[in-house]
Amino acid sequence: MEPYVARAFASLTTGIYVLTVIEGGHPHAMSSSWVIPVSGKPPLFAVAVDCHHVSHAVIERTGIFGLNVVSHRSRTLEDYFNSPRARRADNLDEIPHEPSPELRVPWLSDAMISIEAKVEKSVIAGDHTIFIASPVGVKIGQNDQPLTSLDLDYVYVGGDQVIPRPRRE
Repeated sequence: MEPYVARAFASLTTGIYVLTVIEGGHPHAMSSSWVIPVSGKPPLFAVAVDCHHVSHAVIERTGIFGLNVVSHRSRTLEDYFNSPRARRADNLDEIPHEPSPELRVPWLSDAMISIEAKVEKSVIAGDHTIFIASPVGVKIGQNDQPLTSLDLDYVYVGGDQVIPRPRRE
């Protein structure tokens, strides 16, 4: 990605989430920041997932995932899932979680809010797939403010690129 495009992408603010999947009894999770509501009636939201990530293939096969909102108090979730320690198959073994009531996707115990979601449609967009999903169930956890990309010293700009957040002068 061209440096000026990366800088432009870095200026787009996003929430910080952990996307969770399960297949064959094996849970997995990834840090995610490309999430947006897209419809109020019916309620729908979209997540963009890198086509090469293990979670992408699981979502394509199962059509379900969990979305966990990271708060300021649960920032350790982002720190963990954005670290090399989490780049392995069984990366939820260190993180307290429980299966969601209906779809049985992992809900993270420390998340501010957890959503179990069913994919309604998907669209390939470059090196990512946009999964448009409907919430099936929601768990409200801790009362806190959501963590955003502005709270981090780095920003994901696509592919394998994570760059330092541009500093205010």
